[in-house]
Amino acid sequence: MADKRPQRGATLNRASDRFKLPERAADGDWLDDQGVIDGEPLRLRTTVTVERARTIISRNTSPDIGFDRSINPYRGCEHGCIYCFARPSHAFHDLSPGLDFESTLFAKPDAAALLRTELAKPGYSALPIAFGTNTDPYQPIEADWRITRGCIEVLSETNHPLTITTKSDRVVQDIDLLAPMAAKGLAAVAMSITSLDPRIAMTLEPRAPAPEKRLAAVRKLVAAGIPTHVSIAPVIPAITDHEIEHLVERAAEAGARSVSFIPVRLPWEVAPLFRAWLDEHFPDRAAKVMAIIASVRDGRDNDPGFFTRMRGSGPWADLLRTRFHIACRKHGLNQERITLRSDLFRPPAGPQGELFL
Repeated sequence: MADKRPQRGATLNRASDRFKLPERAADGDWLDDQGVIDGEPLRLRTTVTVERARTIISRNTSPDIGFDRSINPYRGCEHGCIYCFARPSHAFHDLSPGLDFESTLFAKPDAAALLRTELAKPGYSALPIAFGTNTDPYQPIEADWRITRGCIEVLSETNHPLTITTKSDRVVQDIDLLAPMAAKGLAAVAMSITSLDPRIAMTLEPRAPAPEKRLAAVRKLVAAGIPTHVSIAPVIPAITDHEIEHLVERAAEAGARSVSFIPVRLPWEVAPLFRAWLDEHFPDRAAKVMAIIASVRDGRDNDPGFFTRMRGSGPWADLLRTRFHIACRKHGLNQERITLRSDLFRPPAGPQGELFL
């Protein structure tokens, strides 16, 4: 029987050349070091290293992002999405944005304790904290480490608002925490769904849950009273763009309040990884895909400019936006913004405060 376990997303594992890192060469005398024994390739195993972070809340001042603070419980992501804009961050660790990004992971087990400390600082002002802004907070290792859940427990205790973006139906395991928070106007979830085609999803996001599982998760979140958004991100020309209307329809059927999309972005090392992926899985249209991406990104693989990076430009991007807006109107989506409260926040009790509880 053929092995149907999910494979990896990237086809390459080259070291980044942005930081002049030394070249890595395998020792030809040790075939197991190259992942080969007796002529058979070995499966790439996932490893998790503990990261002792000093702080856990990251802040940004980007004008085109709807949050100013976020938490990333993990570095790297086993989902292996080939287009992931976070891949280049692995180069900061002298690791490849390719296979290393999806197999050499870092976990921050002190995240909840660090969060409690930061929320207790004098003068802290609450605004929604975003999870899933770099790597997925519900990737497979969350089942064992439960770092995301630990952080949510702290935010629930302090009535601190949060948003979650994920590709995983594992988020429903935390409905017991999220539903009471949502009832107070403190929680919202965005489910990322890029394709409804199982074959495309298996190569595009090889270790993420299947699209139908994600839609089922949307229904469960909605049934629990949690405001839920569907993010169609990214849209890949000539591969997934034909699904835009169907994705909007299925999001509406699942009960999502709103939906959004972003054309594919290919920053830094993501571009060569994506090209190699196209050559492997879609050689018949690789040139067409890259040509359309260039037309959307001002003649480049990526446009890093604020606002345009999220929207794209040119006729293809304009046509996609028109199709998207028509579909949203047809299905009654995006009628109101999901807003969260910040006025209920109370700092966590310190050692002295606990004496009087």
